[in-house]
Amino acid sequence: MNDNTWQLQDAKSKFSQLVESAIHNAPQIVTKHGNNAVVVLSFDEYKKMIKPKQDLVSFFKNSPFCDTDIEITRNKDMPRDIEL
Repeated sequence: MNDNTWQLQDAKSKFSQLVESAIHNAPQIVTKHGNNAVVVLSFDEYKKMIKPKQDLVSFFKNSPFCDTDIEITRNKDMPRDIEL
């Protein structure tokens, strides 16, 4: 077994140790029937993984459409009457 690979039955019986290893070392791989099944990683690693590469303002500034003149208007008609 690699330092970061766990068989499912070992992962279940030593779950606290698995979590500690994921937090302090590296993501931990859990196998099921000899095949990689899941990865346990620290919450900080997870946040890094899902963090957008840029913020929303930068995204729009770098858009290929940023120099396009788009006229956005709102329909100011009154909504239709609905009987309740």
